[in-house]
Amino acid sequence: MTHPSRKPRLRPLVLGLCVSSLLLGSLTPVQAQLRNPDAPSVAPRIPGARQLSTDLLLAGKPSTADYIVAVVDQEPITHVDVDKRVARIQETAPAGSRLPPPDELRRQVLDALIDEKVQVSHARNVGLSVADAEVDAAIENIAAQNKLTLREMQRRMEADGLDYARYRASLREQILLQRLRDREVNARIQISDSDIDAFLATDPAAQAETGLNLAHILIPVPEQATPAQIEAQQAKARQVQEQARSGANFNQLVRTHSADTYTKEQGGAFGMMPVSRLPDIFVAAVRNLKVGEVAPVVRSNAGFHIIKLIERENSAEASYTQQRSRHILLRANPKESTQEQVARLAAIRKDIVGGSASFAQMARQYSQDGSAPNGGELGWASPGQFVPEFERALTSLQAGEISQPVVSRFGVHLIQLIERREVKLTEEQKREAARSVLRERRFESAYEDWARELRAAAWVEMRDAP
Repeated sequence: MTHPSRKPRLRPLVLGLCVSSLLLGSLTPVQAQLRNPDAPSVAPRIPGARQLSTDLLLAGKPSTADYIVAVVDQEPITHVDVDKRVARIQETAPAGSRLPPPDELRRQVLDALIDEKVQVSHARNVGLSVADAEVDAAIENIAAQNKLTLREMQRRMEADGLDYARYRASLREQILLQRLRDREVNARIQISDSDIDAFLATDPAAQAETGLNLAHILIPVPEQATPAQIEAQQAKARQVQEQARSGANFNQLVRTHSADTYTKEQGGAFGMMPVSRLPDIFVAAVRNLKVGEVAPVVRSNAGFHIIKLIERENSAEASYTQQRSRHILLRANPKESTQEQVARLAAIRKDIVGGSASFAQMARQYSQDGSAPNGGELGWASPGQFVPEFERALTSLQAGEISQPVVSRFGVHLIQLIERREVKLTEEQKREAARSVLRERRFESAYEDWARELRAAAWVEMRDAP
């Protein structure tokens, strides 16, 4: 069983190279409620990789004389290819992250590029491909998220020294790689009923909180900051925390104050992550919080953090967070561009927020989904039931809040979160959650074995610098 938001975790530095979860998967559109038919009713999720929209922020960099550093099955990898990938990682690294030394970073990047070439060649050999329409939809998605038309995005890329044709080819390749990895690596992971029984009976993860979705605001502290600078930033963090705790819109506080560009577009949210992958200070800060509450300010090497608990999955209490929502959907239509649909929904949102119309009224009048007669109501949904791009937007909302237009493979949506609640798991759901935890643990090892086998069978020639 493949979960649509799963990402192969090559190495920490390679996360920034993968396509965001909203662009991936091979789901067939369904009629009602945008449900993901392959998703389990409850499953811990792997956080999505950094969005490709960050590529639009990369400034064009002058390159030195180019030369080939490796050849993979007749496909060259050049010195400039490595330079560009290193620059992308450095530009998009999350605040406070520590990259390897430059020589080691280049070695790891070259290693990752070789693996990608090997895997792309294998994907083509087994008959996998990505249609032009899928690439078009992915690029429109990225443009809409950056509040740009397609032409505006192309001009921005040209100004930043990014070649649009190469960008499009790279995007197609990343979607192809994700499809290959999901198909072949997941098929290697076998989890038996006895494995699940043993996990539930003895594993500490089955007796405690297994997953958290946290959002944060980072108030940075510069390196070698003076005591006065630290005190000023701490005072600012406490002021922002008090605003958040008093009910101010957390998304707006993130946009105004947070220095973490990695999470800023998602309202500061990291997405559902295993507790083991979150900083200990974050986990400790929210241990006694209820969903929706804001923790006291905490300090890390990067600065001060204001942390909000968005949702939790807790095996010990056998509970998880459900969300009740409604939406207005304009389906993909060859007679109307995505940007035109985004503009239409933005105008509808303005009317709703301004009080001249209700969300339910607008949904009944304009939505092209089967939920329209019910005012766009989608009912209660468990983690993983909506496609990733929809769920990510929904999870970032506060109760009653309306999203900006959201592009998905179905069209463009306006989403409103009505309320959240904690729900007890059934025994079947608890076993499914355990299966997902075990699959998550085994994925990286299975991926590494698979990638190693493919590379061993490929022809790779390393070349020295001239």
